[in-house]
Amino acid sequence: MVQTKTLPDRPLGIALIGTGFMGKCHAMAWRNVAAVFGGAHHRLEILSDATPESAKKFADQFGFARATARWDEAVTDPKVDVVSITAPNGMHRPMAEAALKAGKHVWLEKPMALTLADAEAMAATAAAHAGQATMLGYNYLRSPAFQSARNMIRDGVIGRPLAFRGVYDEDYSADPLLPWSWRMTHEGGGLGALGDLGCHLVSHMLALMGPVTELVAQTQVAIPTRPSPEGPKPVENEDSALAMLRFASGAQGSFATSRVARGRKCRLQWEVHGSEGTIVFDQENMNELWLHRAGEAGFTRHLTGPDQPDFAAFCPAPGHNFGFNEQKVIEARDLLAAIAGGPNVGPDFAQGLEIEKIIPAMAASNGSTIRIERVTR
Repeated sequence: MVQTKTLPDRPLGIALIGTGFMGKCHAMAWRNVAAVFGGAHHRLEILSDATPESAKKFADQFGFARATARWDEAVTDPKVDVVSITAPNGMHRPMAEAALKAGKHVWLEKPMALTLADAEAMAATAAAHAGQATMLGYNYLRSPAFQSARNMIRDGVIGRPLAFRGVYDEDYSADPLLPWSWRMTHEGGGLGALGDLGCHLVSHMLALMGPVTELVAQTQVAIPTRPSPEGPKPVENEDSALAMLRFASGAQGSFATSRVARGRKCRLQWEVHGSEGTIVFDQENMNELWLHRAGEAGFTRHLTGPDQPDFAAFCPAPGHNFGFNEQKVIEARDLLAAIAGGPNVGPDFAQGLEIEKIIPAMAASNGSTIRIERVTR
């Protein structure tokens, strides 16, 4: 089923900061959102990257009208209405706050910030500029299979949720010869596997199970130094983390994430045990959802199709598969719907604080129980 939402009736001006993996995803989403969901075709006004040469190159490739090496020019440009930020983590706060203060809507890639204090300040800035919509880039929340699973749990298909078990593993840092980078520092990258991967798992966990009240966790730096032209440099943030959690509902949970898990590419995998059944999902097989209900012998495979949220907007035929970049198109649609005055399904900056409170708590736990206070709005 297609989720019909009211979208802006005039073209908006778009600025993009950053041209890496996620920068290209944002550019493709902005180019495709009107083709998929209707509404105005938005203007790709200005692209910013680290050097004039790379900014010009990618502005031409992505279809932006102008290029600049100064991000402050992009966020204050009078022709810009929305700023997409896909820059390194350490730049998220100054860029997002500058864009909000300039009257722009903001689409910001996760993690929200390097520290909880930064995230709280960003949420406060967003609250002070309530006329601007904010969106955090938790694209895995948009897959039709995940949306269907969330609806099933909400509708009581598996009864009362009793337990959540989740894992997000990749192996992009498993090679000990991988060169040192800013991503492995607190100043440039913030948290490690927790900030890069684990926050996605937390976003799923909260959407399915509700708020967390307490947790206990441990982290590990599996490869303590990395090679660099200046010699070995220390890895400051975690390669992996494990946690046990308690939800406000009384349900329990387990959590694991690693960036050094050999053979794992995008294992965002979870299962929810309910009093009347179980739901299982794995992002590496994102077009399958497995459901067991009490009294059945085993699990039933549900393939993605037009009966699941948003799938039909891309394809009318079941089993024809959905992809990573399509999730970003849905995310762009949801931001546009919020800009047009509809509800912000988020996570916006206020909702993002729920995630931001949990991730640093896991990093700080070191085997001790930490209580999680709810974010007040």
